[in-house]
Amino acid sequence: MNATVLPMRRPNGLRVLDLCCGAGGLSMGYFLAGFDVVGVDNRPQPHYPFTFHQADALDYLTVLTASGEIRDYDLVHASWPCERFARVTAWRGSQESHPDLLTPGRPLLQACGQPWVIENVPEAPLRPDYLLCGTQFGLNVRRHRSFETSWGGGGDLVAPCWHRKSLLAFEHKGERAYADAMGCTWMSSAEARKAVPPAYSQHIGQQFLTHERRAAA
Repeated sequence: MNATVLPMRRPNGLRVLDLCCGAGGLSMGYFLAGFDVVGVDNRPQPHYPFTFHQADALDYLTVLTASGEIRDYDLVHASWPCERFARVTAWRGSQESHPDLLTPGRPLLQACGQPWVIENVPEAPLRPDYLLCGTQFGLNVRRHRSFETSWGGGGDLVAPCWHRKSLLAFEHKGERAYADAMGCTWMSSAEARKAVPPAYSQHIGQQFLTHERRAAA
């Protein structure tokens, strides 16, 4: 297990558990939205910028739910591996050779007792409560991702996609430009290729907080 902790704590005390966190693109977005973040992944993540536990995400969630420790988190996020569903996998090989963690993972999230979010590619079998693209946030990145949430979406809208090729810097400026354009400057180029821009989860985190405030009112 490796662990790296940012030298600051969010003042509101909110916490999110990020399952299958990778190098931390979506974790950073939740941090920017005001959450302390704990990440879990089954592979070492030497560049992950928050508290990190190397473990099987399904097992980790099961144990925390059984022990009641899941209540230490205000939100549980899961980015189950997307290769099983991604169209590009079918072009390059066999989708069936990649694991499907979304199918067993969804009922575990539903049973954990806490609000939750699932992120995956648009082709995945999930409800697209939010469908986001980098161009909606002024990023030079065309990367669509769907988010299914326990609260069902809604809230503030973002701008529509704008895929003018002149805006997409990563298509003609190389790998490092792609990581930078995503807002994942702490990652390697290879890590960024598997990541999702922090702007997406910053938006999702803000939508969750808005939903909670409205529900409380």
